[in-house]
Amino acid sequence: MKKLALTLSMAAFALTTFAGGPAKKEAKINTEESKLQWIGEKVTGTHNGIVKIEEGTLEVADGNLTGGTVKVDMRTIEVHDLEGEYKGKLEGHLKSEDFFSAEKHQYVTFKINKSVEKDLEDGNTHMVTGDLTIKGITKEISFPARITMEEGTLKAYASFELDRTKWKIKYGSGSFFDDLGDKTIYDDFQVKFNITASM
Repeated sequence: MKKLALTLSMAAFALTTFAGGPAKKEAKINTEESKLQWIGEKVTGTHNGIVKIEEGTLEVADGNLTGGTVKVDMRTIEVHDLEGEYKGKLEGHLKSEDFFSAEKHQYVTFKINKSVEKDLEDGNTHMVTGDLTIKGITKEISFPARITMEEGTLKAYASFELDRTKWKIKYGSGSFFDDLGDKTIYDDFQVKFNITASM
């Protein structure tokens, strides 16, 4: 009997190990509840707004985030600190070739490669690493996030900065152009997201 129990235990261990660990489940992002915000700064002030998350699926194993893909539609970018004509002009400029080329490159995608649980500052619980593709250019990024899992619902919050010039968005950058003066736009812009996904 002991031999049988030992054999069964070893078989279970082998199956778990060679099958790639715990079974992965998919959690679909609720695009109505989830929000992606952006903040851009220049010498004379800041602008902020949102972009719509088109769709996304997260992979979960043993209650932990292990992978997934998020797709953002750059044609939906909105400016929230302006109104009327100026709002429309800035939104159009951000969609243009100077910035995100929304007609040629409609989607920005983020493919999660790993999520490591860590005790970080500001209540963040994980360090997330993945491939971010903007304008057809893919770069690996890492950022801290606060991730919780409860009753089949995963919630994630993060706030971090990206250097736009790594994706060849150089318009108004003091790193590439001289004598811009008060027209200089800083290279780093802030991204904030609240995501809810359910299995």
